[in-house]
Amino acid sequence: MYIHFDSWHEKHKKPFGAVKVDTAVQFMFEAYDVDLTSLELYVYADGELVPEIIKMENRGFGRYYAQFTPKKSGLYFYYFKLVMRQNEQELVKYYCATNGGQGQLLSDPDLLAQNSYQLTCYEKAVSAPKWYQEGIAYQIFPDRFYNGNPEGKIQGKKENTFIYATTKDLPMYIRNKDSSIARWDFYGGNLQGIKQKIPYLKELGVSVIYLNPIFEAASNHRYDTSDYLKIDPMLGAEEDFKELLDALHQENIAVILDGVFSHVGRNSKYFNQDGTYGENVGAARNKESKYYPWFSFEHYPDKYRSWWGNPDLPVVDKNNPTYQQFIYGQKNSVLAKWNTFGVDGWRLDVADELTDEFIKSIRKNLAHYSQRILLGEVWEDASNKIAYSKRRHYVNGDELDGVMNYPVRKAVLDLLLKRCSVEQVTAELMSLRENYPLEFYLNSLNNIGTHDTKRILSEVNGEITKVKRAFDLLFMFPGVPCIYYGDEAGVAGQKDPDNRRFYPWGRENQELLAYVKAGVAKRKQQKVMIKGELTLLAGEDFFAIARYQDDKYMIYLLNAAAKEQVFYADELAQFHDELNLRAEMTKLNGKKFAPWEGVYLNNYS
Repeated sequence: MYIHFDSWHEKHKKPFGAVKVDTAVQFMFEAYDVDLTSLELYVYADGELVPEIIKMENRGFGRYYAQFTPKKSGLYFYYFKLVMRQNEQELVKYYCATNGGQGQLLSDPDLLAQNSYQLTCYEKAVSAPKWYQEGIAYQIFPDRFYNGNPEGKIQGKKENTFIYATTKDLPMYIRNKDSSIARWDFYGGNLQGIKQKIPYLKELGVSVIYLNPIFEAASNHRYDTSDYLKIDPMLGAEEDFKELLDALHQENIAVILDGVFSHVGRNSKYFNQDGTYGENVGAARNKESKYYPWFSFEHYPDKYRSWWGNPDLPVVDKNNPTYQQFIYGQKNSVLAKWNTFGVDGWRLDVADELTDEFIKSIRKNLAHYSQRILLGEVWEDASNKIAYSKRRHYVNGDELDGVMNYPVRKAVLDLLLKRCSVEQVTAELMSLRENYPLEFYLNSLNNIGTHDTKRILSEVNGEITKVKRAFDLLFMFPGVPCIYYGDEAGVAGQKDPDNRRFYPWGRENQELLAYVKAGVAKRKQQKVMIKGELTLLAGEDFFAIARYQDDKYMIYLLNAAAKEQVFYADELAQFHDELNLRAEMTKLNGKKFAPWEGVYLNNYS
C-alpha cells in the first residue's frame, strides 16, 4: 500500500505555498495498491465548523485530483478522508500533517484539529522598496554604539542615573528589592557617534540601519517613551537626527525607526506619575488631562493596566480616537512628523499588542510617502499567530510588509547546538516558507541575535567557527539579513543587560570581522541569494539550503556535526526540491567534511 501527498511538492499541490484570493489550487493525491471506495478533500475556513467537501477524481494510475478556490482571505485548513476496503472491512482513515509536507494516516478524527494542513490566502501581495529587499541591515542600540562628541562628552544627563567609567565596563542593573530598576545606566552613545561611524558601516556593506528607540525616555533602551515628538537629549537634538538622516541617505543607507506604540513610560508627559512634566500634567496626576482617556485605571492613580504587569510601562488604549490620531493622523501626528523628516520605515514593537485596525491605519499613513517599509516584531509564525485569543492577519497584505524572523534564529541555533534533528529543523523552516506569501516572506528581517536575545557568540559558547556558520546561514536565507551591532566584531553577552555591551572600537575580532565583510559582499553580489526561491535538504548530520532563480542556483552545504564526515547526496531528504538540486550535489559525493565545515556550490561564475 502506497498513500502519499506532499504539500511542498508542486506535483501534489500547485501553486506551492500561500495563494491570493480567487486563485485555484490544484491537489493531486497518490494511492497505489489500496482498494479505495472514496477519497475526499475536506477544507475548513478558519473558525468555521462546516467544511467544504470536494470529491477527488480518479484519473487512473493511482492518482486522484481535486481543485479548491478560496473566495476570501484568511487561513484554511484541510485534510483528506479515505474510505478503503481491507480484509472485507470498510475502514475510514484521514491523511494530514501538522506542519505541512508529507503527511500521515490517522484513524482518530479528534486529532485532525491539531494535524491539518494550512493554506494561507491573502488579499493582496505586499511590495517593498528595492533598498529594503536588496539590503543588508544593521541594528544599533544607540547608547552602546559610539559617542561622537568632542572628548566623549556626555550630553543631556538624566537625574538619578549613572555613567560607566569606561566603555569596556560590562553593563549591569542596579535593582530595588522588588527587582525594579533603581537607577538606569548609560555609556553615552549618541547620534553624532553613529554619523561619525558611517565609513565603518559602508565598509561593512550596510545599507539599512534599524535603530532601537531614539525618542525621549527615562531608560537606556527607551522603550518607555516620554515624548514621541522629541529626540532623547542624551542622543542629541532634532538637528543632530536630521544631520544623521541626511548623511546616511547621501551614502544610500536607509533608516528604520522603532515604533513603540503599545505603551509609554510611567513618567512620560502622557502619564507623568512622578510629576516631571508638571504637577497637574498627565493622566496619573489629573483626571481632566487630555491623556487620561488613553489609560485604564483599576484604582486611581496607582493601579493601572501595564505591559505584562510592569508598572514602568502603562498600556495605551489603541482604540482611543485621540491616541490614534496622535500616532498616525495625516497632520501633526508622530508618523507625520518623522516621516516628513525622511525616515524610511518603521518596525512596530510588540505588534501583537496592537490591534489589526491600528496596524492597518499605520500602513495607510505610510502609503502617503514613497518607498517606505512597515515591519512588525512577531516571534513566531506570523501567518497563524493568535494573540489574546484572536487570530491575527499580519500577512493579508493590508497590514505589515514583513516581520522579524526569529524562527530563522531558532533554526540556526538548533543546528549549531544540536538541539533537535536536522530534518526537524528543515521541516520547520519549510513550513514557514509555505505559510507566508512569497513577497511577505522575502521581506522578513532575519537575525541571529537582537537586543532581546543572547549574543550569538555566547549562544555557541565562544566557538568562532560556529559564529561564522551562523553568518553563512543568515546570508543564505530568504529575507533581509540584519546584523546586531557588534556581533560581527565578536562581542559576547548573555541575556539583557549583558547583551547590550558597548561596541569594542579598536578591540574587534579582526578575523571574524573580515569574514562577515566577505559574507556581506557575497550576498550583495549574488542576486539569486536575494530573490531566489528556496529549497532545503536534510541528512542525519548534513543540512543544505539552496536558492534558485531562472536557470541559476546557489547551494550552501553544512556538515552540522562536530566530527569529520563523508558526504553522499542520495542520503539527503528533499524539501520543495522542484529542480532536483540534490542531483547537482552529487558533484560533492565522497568529499570529506571537517567538523562544522560549510561549502558553496553554484552553476555560474
